[in-house]
Amino acid sequence: MAEISEIPKGRGRLDGKVAIVVGGGSILPGWGNGKAAAVLYAIEGAKVLVVDNRREAADETVEIIARAGGTASAAAASAVDERDVTRFVEQCVSTYGRVDVLHNNVGGQGTGRSLDNITLDDWNEMMALNIPSAMLSSRAVLAHMRRQGGGSIVNIASIGGIRHLNTPMAVYAAGKAGLIGFTQNIALSYAKEGIRANCVLPGYIDTPFISRPVKGQPSYAAKGFKNADEYGAARNKIIPMGRMGTGWDVAYASLFLASDDAAYITGTTLVVDGGVTATCPAV
Repeated sequence: MAEISEIPKGRGRLDGKVAIVVGGGSILPGWGNGKAAAVLYAIEGAKVLVVDNRREAADETVEIIARAGGTASAAAASAVDERDVTRFVEQCVSTYGRVDVLHNNVGGQGTGRSLDNITLDDWNEMMALNIPSAMLSSRAVLAHMRRQGGGSIVNIASIGGIRHLNTPMAVYAAGKAGLIGFTQNIALSYAKEGIRANCVLPGYIDTPFISRPVKGQPSYAAKGFKNADEYGAARNKIIPMGRMGTGWDVAYASLFLASDDAAYITGTTLVVDGGVTATCPAV
């Protein structure tokens, strides 16, 4: 369980708002992007529905929020199941009366890296995860946001959706690029109704996700590293700022786009990468 001392102080930037965070749990102990966002939204004043495909992960985030003095409830759901999505949006509106912020933090890399090892099953599985999850939840909140006169949708994509990262990751890149295109399109479609949609593009972020098992071994081993420290050091080295980001770095970018501070911002991407996408390989 996270320590309260790890949680920053809120400044009331989401006072009076209600947020749904899809993917608000953490795959392993620590601060994932969705977990940090859910907690940050709550301490900034929002009432938060934390959605995760594992109920225990959602419950953990809700407990952290309660300990920090915030208000939250949990829902276990598949983000790519239409009935589940309808159910958790209805749960949010029934419990809190409205939905002002939708935060989508669902995605995956899959096993397909380059054309010589991508399988159709892997392609279809990752495409069905990275894009439909955002589409289903965005569609489900649309009527509520219209009735309220607006709202904010924040989709978590990746810098892998806008540039090559010197490693084959074709399935992941295609999924995240598709998410960016989808977000821009709905942003323009509903801009006059006060509904904003933007993407946060994390770079190399130090979250529990990078320690997850891959094919029965730690992800660092699957990528040829001896241990997690060696893997972390290699990632830190390629970043101009000299370190990976944290879930809180991604959460604060999301908070800005979710809040009224970004009232005139829609259809754009906010890169959170320590300078990586501004670099070019030396020659």
